[in-house]
Amino acid sequence: MPDDRGADDRKTADRRTADSLAAAVATDIAAGRLCPGDRLPPQREFARRHGVAVSTAARTYRELVRRGLVVGEIGRGTFVRGASANGGAAGPGVTGARAGAPSGVGARVDLERNFPTVPGQAALMARGLSRMLRPDVFTEALRPARPEGTPAARAAAAALLTRAGWAPERLLFAGNGRQAIAAGIAALVPAGERLGVEALTYPVVRGIAARLGVALVPLPMDEAGLLPEALAAAHRKGPVRAVYLQPTLHNPLGVTMPPSRRAALAEVLREIDGYAVEDDIYGFLYDESPAGAPALAALAPERTILVDSLSKRLAPGLTVGFIGAPTGLADRLATALRTGAWTTSRFALDAATQWLTDGTVEQVAAAKRRDADERQQLVREALGDFTVHAGPGAYHCWWELPAPWRADMFVAAAARQGIAVTPGAAFAAGAGHAPNAVRLALAPPDHAELAAALTVLAGLARNGPDDAGVE
Repeated sequence: MPDDRGADDRKTADRRTADSLAAAVATDIAAGRLCPGDRLPPQREFARRHGVAVSTAARTYRELVRRGLVVGEIGRGTFVRGASANGGAAGPGVTGARAGAPSGVGARVDLERNFPTVPGQAALMARGLSRMLRPDVFTEALRPARPEGTPAARAAAAALLTRAGWAPERLLFAGNGRQAIAAGIAALVPAGERLGVEALTYPVVRGIAARLGVALVPLPMDEAGLLPEALAAAHRKGPVRAVYLQPTLHNPLGVTMPPSRRAALAEVLREIDGYAVEDDIYGFLYDESPAGAPALAALAPERTILVDSLSKRLAPGLTVGFIGAPTGLADRLATALRTGAWTTSRFALDAATQWLTDGTVEQVAAAKRRDADERQQLVREALGDFTVHAGPGAYHCWWELPAPWRADMFVAAAARQGIAVTPGAAFAAGAGHAPNAVRLALAPPDHAELAAALTVLAGLARNGPDDAGVE
């Protein structure tokens, strides 16, 4: 039998070298030697400079992308992002005032991460937690949680997730929305098989798919969202086991799929014997009146897993992920949650149950709906002359940049003004031309700071790259 230890040792050494190089680049970013918008050398040049194989350089760049420190744009290269993934400084362009920065935008303005909060939210949530800290109640919260949660949690979550024409047959709980998505994909798509996604998709899904060994199939979109015929065509080329999508207030486009499109997609799912992971994380911001669009789960209940969480309704630090599923898929999902270590903690589950039943969640969500509307008004006032896509009530918008701007240049120019934005390439699911657009997250700054930042960005867009000193 051949001895594979030598090959294993080489792989281990290559991984350690790549991790070391990634750490060195991360240090340069943190120290300001590499600034937001700076372009890293091509991988072959990086390998030559450091005396390593091209495969090691590629591994290094993948690690930097995984850490959220850089973003790759097809055909253009790899660029330092405006802010680190954990919200810390990524360089002097986003940590402090820049010489000549416009009034009102000095310290870093984060328009990358989207975790909305509203005044009074913390105090309201704290009141709900006070009951949980009683010794008799807290003792229960110290117990482990099962994927199925508790009867009280299931009742509270069912009330939250039930839509017109649909109620979840079975409910399971994850640590957060990302873990709920991961469990859904793991349960539906075996390793080596294919998952359909919108051509512009939630970036975390790419990482989930890579870790699960699932191949992504980017599916074209139009102004109404994913094209059902594109899913059918992709399936004819090779089985597409499931599709992940955000049909309501899509991130980053803000599109909400109309009822007719959802119905057509449900028919395609039946035709191809496929399933859907419906991400409804922003659904609470959308018009849920009878005129609103029904959940895809209501149109194809036997083929749809609906995932949601409290990270946007409340906060990411104390959240729970919800999975509403047909009975026939519940056991597979529970197994995925256990094996992936994606189950929630009992304390978080009991806290969520408390906030759902005492009205805290709805009170905060209603305040956020008003807040999101006000922020969209600020976008219209500042960027009304540009091509901006944003669904009513969304906490983000998609800005198609005017010529001669390119997304990488604009991200760099914004960072020099202390504003972090996300290039469109971060959402591109497949290889090809990166969209010449940026996504603006509207939630982090207060209203005055957001208005000032939008005014600065509008000025940059009107003046062009030459005036901004970007090449």
